[in-house]
Amino acid sequence: MYKLVDPNTLKNWLHDGAEIALFDVREQGQYGESHLFYGIPVPYSRLELDAPRLAPRTSVRLVVYDEDQSVALRAAARLTEIGYSDVHVLAGGTRAWQAAGYPVFAGVHVPSKTFGELVEHARHTPSVSAPVLFDMLRRGDNVLVLDGRPFSEYQKMTIPGSICCPNGELSYRVHDMIDSPDTTIVVNCAGRTRSIIGAQTLINLGLPNPVLALENGTQGWYLEDFELEHGSRRRYPDNVSDAAKERARIASASVAEQYAVATVDADEVATWLAEGASSVFLCDVRTPDEFAAGSLPRAQHAPGGQLIQATDLYVGVRHARIVVFDDDGIRAPVVASWLKQLGHNAVVLKDGLRSGLSMPAPAGITLPALKTVSVAQVAAGLQTSTMRVMDVRHSMSYRKAHIAGASWGIRSRLPALETFAGTCERVVLISDEDGVAALVAAEWRAAGSAPQVDLLQLEGGMKAWTAAQLPIESTPTQPADADCIDYLFFVHDRHDGNKAAARQYLQWETGLLAQLDQRELDGFKLD
Repeated sequence: MYKLVDPNTLKNWLHDGAEIALFDVREQGQYGESHLFYGIPVPYSRLELDAPRLAPRTSVRLVVYDEDQSVALRAAARLTEIGYSDVHVLAGGTRAWQAAGYPVFAGVHVPSKTFGELVEHARHTPSVSAPVLFDMLRRGDNVLVLDGRPFSEYQKMTIPGSICCPNGELSYRVHDMIDSPDTTIVVNCAGRTRSIIGAQTLINLGLPNPVLALENGTQGWYLEDFELEHGSRRRYPDNVSDAAKERARIASASVAEQYAVATVDADEVATWLAEGASSVFLCDVRTPDEFAAGSLPRAQHAPGGQLIQATDLYVGVRHARIVVFDDDGIRAPVVASWLKQLGHNAVVLKDGLRSGLSMPAPAGITLPALKTVSVAQVAAGLQTSTMRVMDVRHSMSYRKAHIAGASWGIRSRLPALETFAGTCERVVLISDEDGVAALVAAEWRAAGSAPQVDLLQLEGGMKAWTAAQLPIESTPTQPADADCIDYLFFVHDRHDGNKAAARQYLQWETGLLAQLDQRELDGFKLD
């Protein structure tokens, strides 16, 4: 049903130009500690839920791996069961990969992060340090600080006085945000990548203004002991003037010509889909509000800046066709120009939202629905010790608050059901997502143990339990850090006042380029 592939063969496959999906099936924390450069995080806890979106063509060449192939073998079996026909397991996992002389990478979104460093190096993107920007703002210089992250990230922390304008929106909205070519524009993010890409985007668009990237973003600002602003709500104007649209359209067309961005119509995309020889991803690059108001059938929402910054969240197949669109013909060509430089096969959908293109429904999976149990029934069951509760939400959610007496678990490390249930004949699962609970139940059932135990799901989950004001507890150190395999501490702790984590993150980001070999460098197309 699936085959083993050795590290040398896999290395060649990754650079032979044919489609390949490389899935790291460990949990997010494990993945972030060490993974292959092109590895796509598809945690085993969500495997059957995420795989059809990240690899929609079931005949695609697909390789799964973990540290030692133990979880990968289980994942390969599940993928073949749901219809994938060309599944391989990296023999020996990352241990064998390293033994063959190939590096592994820490962190997340590594190709995109590396690309940001490469752009700065190749394009000499100008930057400004936090102390210099602080002095500029203190003096009242003519400076506009644009935060290139999504609004939800911007609200957590930003440079005082900055305005949120995600990178994917810059080409469309920036002309209404400046009133003089003398205004210095500074683009920031939390770290480096989106600062660099945002600033270089404005430069590529031919803006006459001085444009700078904030060196090390909000982290660099914080490390200099400057105060960050929290809860800010300033953002780009919702409506774009006709004059700004005209300027934006001319600039966008120039970028498209410079980077040879191709346009395809709906009929051509339909032909690709009918032929079935390539994976096709249809990405709506507009804002969340615009997407929510209506999009093409079964298009995925991939805000332009995030699609560049974290491509592996949206596209799980290397060398696939990425079709991007908007409703104005301005944003999509600029996003596609960056995706092409990243090494992807990206094109713009002609007429965008008005094209009439409809993607086929992805091959879905059918998971048996779990019987639900009410809050009152669970409370009674715990009181009489006739029920046990397994919380399969994120480990950090469990730490923050969970049902008193509940245990935490994750699909790849479940205890034997008969051991967990003990003398109880009913086990209740707590999850934020029905599919995750169903996969845990299926995993337990596949083991064939304790058939007499009923597996149930709490109706309404933790929200219902909390609303009923029933006992909850917080355990800030449980599960232990080593068991929180779904959480990458150094990536997240940098935003929680941990300066050491912030420094570690920035050192990681700036050190990525030195880890690449020539074939990985050649995968980018900055020329």
